Amino acid sequence: MVENLNRSELNIAINKTRESFDTDNPTVPFIEGDGIGIDIWPASQSVFDAVVEKAYNGERKINWVEVLAGQKAYDTVSEWLPKKTLDTFDEHGVGIKGPLTTPVGEGIRSINVAIRQELDLYVCLRPIKYFKGIETPTKSPQDVDIVLFRENTEDVYSGKELEEGSDEVLKLNSFLEDEFGWKIRKDSGIGIKPISNTGSERLIRAAINFAAENGKKNLAIVHKGNIMKFTEGAFRKWGYELIEREFSDVAVSWEDSNGNPGDKILVQDVIADAFLQQILIKPQEFDVIATTNLNGDYASDALAAQIGGIGISPGGNINYENGKAVFEATHGTAPKYAGMNKANPGSLILSGEMMFRYMGWNEAADLIITSMEKSILEGNVTYDLARGREDATILSTSEFADSLVRNIQ
Repeated sequence: MVENLNRSELNIAINKTRESFDTDNPTVPFIEGDGIGIDIWPASQSVFDAVVEKAYNGERKINWVEVLAGQKAYDTVSEWLPKKTLDTFDEHGVGIKGPLTTPVGEGIRSINVAIRQELDLYVCLRPIKYFKGIETPTKSPQDVDIVLFRENTEDVYSGKELEEGSDEVLKLNSFLEDEFGWKIRKDSGIGIKPISNTGSERLIRAAINFAAENGKKNLAIVHKGNIMKFTEGAFRKWGYELIEREFSDVAVSWEDSNGNPGDKILVQDVIADAFLQQILIKPQEFDVIATTNLNGDYASDALAAQIGGIGISPGGNINYENGKAVFEATHGTAPKYAGMNKANPGSLILSGEMMFRYMGWNEAADLIITSMEKSILEGNVTYDLARGREDATILSTSEFADSLVRNIQ
């Protein structure tokens, strides 16, 4: 793991990553994904290839290399996440993946989480922005334009938990009672929630650096520190200390600003449950969010619902200290729709837009956005984006990709 970099060093690794893509034919590994992955990956790849062809007049081309994870990996090599897959992502620096199966309540742990932790991709980056024409359950979805930085390696997702009734949980329960006087019901499963200074600082550093570089006006630290004082409360405290130490020239806390931040970024903190209410009532007051892992999971899905659903919400997992990144569809595998050529590939396509922009291929990224805007406004959409629209033409997965390609051309 790279030791925490300070503010002035933070973009060096990113620039080195971009330099590695200053070539006409870079290699980008991909995971097709489980379930609807078989439908949305081919559709997405056709759009990616079309925007690169158009943006660079045929002078650039992605060399796509498939790597295995999930059910396809298990069926092929009897492993859910082969080391070769992680090594290939690590070697090439940037990759992209479809959705992967995670059993609920039993079986393997999340492969998505394992990839993030094994490659130390400590930022889960979720930009949430509305596309005009989509019907949503909220009155003013156009007010949502938020970039969420979710810590990606700690919290309850660290997998430190023991099963109810096991010898291990009984041993831990006895230890906690003997050493700390904690009385926990004997029929409990027990999980550990680690939140570190290191993990918190590097996440918040990346978020405030993004805000400063992109002209954002405010940063909200979202936490549940009123209850979990030494984990989420510490996340808040470490964030304020970091900003005062490294970013005092560009950012100021609410308390220190006296309500007038001037031309500096205004930093404030919000209790997580209050935040979920406020993004419904006044989402326009939030630009950049820095939050812990579980809060970020809840908040990103809630915000996605406000702009039309998870099918139009992209995501990336990034280590801003070494430049490595894996972009991904943010939804599940929807196995009942697998092979039906019906699912919306929008999340994966927009994650590809994030990937191109991260690589420095902004021209290709811009074409994805403009073609997506045009197809949605025309009403040429998949079934989920057609809800509530009388003017919509419902397209299959591949037909939606074809519509985007036509609008690219």
